[in-house]
Amino acid sequence: MWRGGAYLLVSLASGIATVLALPLLWHPRLARLWADWHRDRANRLLGKPPASRPALRPKGRRAWADPTTPRNLLWLPMAALTGVALGLPALLCAGNVLPGIVGTTLWWALAPEDRPRLFIDVPVTSWTTALTLGPLQIVLVAALAYVGFPPVARAHARICLVVLSDSPAEQLAARVAVLTRTRADVLDAHGAELRRIERDLHDGTQARLVAIAMRLAVARQVLSDSPRDEQFLEGLLRDAHEGAEEAMTELREVIRSVYPPILADRGLAGALVSLTTGNGVPTRLDIGSLEPVPAAVEAVVYFAVAEALTNVAKHSRATAAGVRVTGAADRLSVVITDNGTGGADDRLGTGLAGIRRRVLALDGTVDVDSPAGGPTTITVELPCGL
Repeated sequence: MWRGGAYLLVSLASGIATVLALPLLWHPRLARLWADWHRDRANRLLGKPPASRPALRPKGRRAWADPTTPRNLLWLPMAALTGVALGLPALLCAGNVLPGIVGTTLWWALAPEDRPRLFIDVPVTSWTTALTLGPLQIVLVAALAYVGFPPVARAHARICLVVLSDSPAEQLAARVAVLTRTRADVLDAHGAELRRIERDLHDGTQARLVAIAMRLAVARQVLSDSPRDEQFLEGLLRDAHEGAEEAMTELREVIRSVYPPILADRGLAGALVSLTTGNGVPTRLDIGSLEPVPAAVEAVVYFAVAEALTNVAKHSRATAAGVRVTGAADRLSVVITDNGTGGADDRLGTGLAGIRRRVLALDGTVDVDSPAGGPTTITVELPCGL
C-alpha cells in the first residue's frame, strides 16, 4: 500500500510537471531521459531488472533518428494523462486522512467555521460525531488505499512499460547485437586460450621432453662407448626420469585448464565439493537436486566457482563464503557469496571478466553485487537446454 501510494503520488507530480515542461521535454534527448526515469520506476515497482539502454545519440538531427524517440514523445501525453488520472484518487485518499484525524481529536479547539467536515459535507460539532464518523472515515480511506493503491500503481507501471517497450524488430536487433558481441568475445577468448596452451606446451612440456630425449641419447651413446661408466649413466637416467615426471605434471595442468578431469571423474557436485573444501576461506556448499547438465555448462560453472573462490581467498579478507547451486526448469543458477570487504568490479579486468566471457559464451548472465565494505554476491545463470 505504501509503495503503491508513493508511486501514484510521484506519478501525479510527474504528470503535472510533464504538462508544465512540455515545450522543453519535446526535445528528443530530454524526452529520452524523462522516459528512462519513468521506465526505471515502473521496473522497480514490478520487481523487474533495469532495462538496458543504448547510448544516447548525438545532438541535432541524428537525435531525431533514434528509434526510441517516437515512443518517448508518445509517452509525454500518456505520462500526463495517466499520472493525473491515476494519481488524483491517491491524493484524495491521502487528503481525507488528515480531516479524519483532526475531526476526531482537535475539532473542539478550532473555530466553528474552521472545523473539518467528514465525509465531504458532515460538520464536526460534537464528540459523538467526531468519535464515530472520524474513525470511520480513516478506516474506510485506509481500506480503500489498501485495496486500490497496489493494482492501480501496477496498472500505471504496465502502461508505462507497454508504451516504452521496444518493438519486436528492435528486440531482435538488440538480441543480434548482443550475440554478435558475445561471439566476438568468445572468439577472442578462444584464440587467447589456444595461444596460452601452445605457449605452455612449447615452453614447458616440449622443452622438457627435448631435454629428456637429449639425455637418453647421451646415455645411449655412453652405454655403447663405455658400458662400465655406471655412475654417469645413473645421473643421466635420474635426470631423464625427473624431467619426465615434471613434463607429465605440466601436461596435466594444461589438460586441467582445458577441461578439468575431476568433472569426468566425480561430476559437477563432486568437483564443487573438492573446490569448496580446498578453499582457504571456510566455504559452505549448498547443492539442490541437480539433473544432468551439458558438459560445457559444467565446465563454465566449475571455472566460475574456482575463479570466484580464488578471488575470495586472495583479495576479499573474508572469513566465510558460500556457494549455492540450484536448477530450475532449463536453467542452472550459481550464487557465490562472501562476507569480505567488497569492491569487486569486473570492469577492472580481473578474473571476474573471464567469468563473464565464459558465461556469455553460453548465453548466460552474470550479476556482481559488491558494494564497498561488502558483502559480495556473484550470481551466474546458465541455460541448460543446449
